Order: sequence, then structure tokens, then C-alpha cells
Amino acid sequence: MLTLLLGFDTKSAAALSKCMIMGASASSVWYNLRVPHPTKEVPILDYDLALLFQPMLMLGITVGVALSVVFPYWLITVLIIILFIGTSSRSFFKGIEMWKEETVMKNEIAKQQATKVNSRGELLIDTEYEPLIPRPEKSPMQILCFNLRWKRILVLLIVWVAFLLLQVIKNDVKTCSVWYWVLFCLQFPIALVLFGYEAVKLYKEHKRRMTTGNPESICGASIEWTALHLAFCALCGILGGTVGGLLGSGGGFILGPLLLEIGVIPQVASATATFVMMFSSSLSVVEFYLLKRFPIPYALYLTAVSVLAGFWGQFIIRKMITILKRASLIVFILSGVIFASAITMGVIGTEKSIQMIQNHEFMGFLGFCSSQ
Repeated sequence: MLTLLLGFDTKSAAALSKCMIMGASASSVWYNLRVPHPTKEVPILDYDLALLFQPMLMLGITVGVALSVVFPYWLITVLIIILFIGTSSRSFFKGIEMWKEETVMKNEIAKQQATKVNSRGELLIDTEYEPLIPRPEKSPMQILCFNLRWKRILVLLIVWVAFLLLQVIKNDVKTCSVWYWVLFCLQFPIALVLFGYEAVKLYKEHKRRMTTGNPESICGASIEWTALHLAFCALCGILGGTVGGLLGSGGGFILGPLLLEIGVIPQVASATATFVMMFSSSLSVVEFYLLKRFPIPYALYLTAVSVLAGFWGQFIIRKMITILKRASLIVFILSGVIFASAITMGVIGTEKSIQMIQNHEFMGFLGFCSSQ
């Protein structure tokens, strides 16, 4: 849309879109922090999954931002079409499955509420029962305090600051010098240490629960935390971050569908994905700013608009879910947004590539060191 309406080129639009994603995710996180978990007495944000995916996403983003300098327009367009259509299709079919499950559940609840029998065997119609022990109502401030886990947030902030400092220091070093690559490579052990710590924690806890016969999930995901699944999550995290840094699409386009795929309910998947995106997108904004990839006035204006849009979007969607009692709406909206982005960017990117061919412009890979 930035390319279509405002005339930005693909790379500048990718940088500005990161500013918008940062604003929207920050306001969404603020809204979600005041919302209770729909089914359990746990925070709406899954901090275990956030700690698992955030370092890999941030590592991938730094790689993606570097690749965005090298990759030509036509390749970015192809990647957008392939990735977005694949992701949106998978999310759409996941939404259909959830819609069917919700329909079955609503029908069962309707049958139970329509027909009830009292202690004397008399048939009662449309009888409502109050629970013996009512669930205590919490104030918005109590919910906010309950959803905040300061120790885990502090760990995420430390990792974010470490990546940020590396980017700032790297910006003052000559591009492609020895120190430049040393600072670039230092990001890998930082990300791998945090991911390894959280992965080992999930693996040991899963193994302990299996030996004791405890079927309860460790976190919001319902998968078994085996070494293979943890490696798959690491790969998806790096891939999502790389795509987010390269295309400006936001790691949430990968992380959101991935969380749904591993069994996280839509409300928690949405809240956790936006929480992680807030950290990863803000890092991308800093990197793009250091690369001088977007005009500051446009960035500030679009960020402010995105903050308002993110808050009201969350408010409207939550109200719709409460009224319709269908959490699958989140999945369908996610799928629709990704698909619309694929079509829009695909058409614009194709048109731009054809124009470049007609003008005999260079369409190959740029040198990383020479293009800085």
C-alpha cells in the first residue's frame, strides 16, 4: 500500500512498514496486557514461547536487513508472492478446521442448554445455572499486573539491548572491515545462548512430565518438545526474522501461523506474536534508520497512525469474538491480510520489474560492501 498510494520504492516501503508494525504491535501489546486468558488462570502472553522465538527472530532480522541491501526488486517480489500465498493458504485451512470445531462445540452447548432434567425427573427448558463457586472478577489493573512477568520481560529487554548495541557500534565501523564482521557474528552466540537455555528448559520439563504421566502442556503449545521440534522452531524463527528484515513484512506473518500450527489458541497466538514483533520490529526500525532507508517525518506519522489502528483493531476483534464466540475469526483475518498483501505487492512488484526491464536498468544482485 505504501508503494501503491504514496509511491515509495519497495525497499523504502519495507523500512516504513517496519515503523508501522512497531507502532501497531506496541499498542496491541498494551491492549492485550489488560485482557485475561480465555480458558486458564495464566497470562495471555506466553513468555516461554516468546523467549524461545525472540532471539531467533532478531538474529534473522539482522541477516534479512543485510540481504535487503543486496537482493534485487524482482527477487523480493517473487519471495513475497511465494511466502505470503503459502502462509495465507495454510492459515485459511487452519481457520476452517477451527470453525468446524467451534460449530460442533456450539451445537453441543446449545443442546445441553435446551434440555435439562431436574432431581424429580421433570424436563426443564432453557434453564440457567449459576456456578457454586463463582469465578472472581478482576479489575483491569489486576489483570495487567497478572499478565506482566517482569523477570522474563527483563531477559527479553537485555537481549534486545545487546542486539541494539551491536548495531549501533557496527554502524560506526567501516563496512566490511574485520571488526564489522566480528560484531556481525557476535549476534549468533547471543541468540543461540538464550534459545538454547529456553529449549533445554522446555525439553527437560517435557521429559519430566512424560515420565510422571502428567499430560498437561508446559506452555500454550500442545506439541511434544522433542529435539526435532525445537530445531524446527529455531529454523522457523530465523526464517521468519530473515523474511521480516528482507521484505519488511514483520516476523508475525511467520510466527502467528506457526504458533497456531503448534497448537496455541488464536487469542494467545495473536498476543504472543505481537509481543515478540514489538521487540523484533523495533530492532529493524533502528537498523533501517542507521542505513538511512526511510524519511523521518513519514515514519513518525505512519507510526502514530498505526498505534491508533492497532489499539482499535484489537478492541473491535475482541468484541466480535465475544459476541460470535468464534476465535477462528483471528485466523481468517490473519489469512486475509497476508493474502491481500501478497496480491498487492505481487502486482506492484511485477509492474515495477517490467518497467525496469523496459528502461534497461540493472536487475542483478548488488555488492553488499559497495552498496553501503
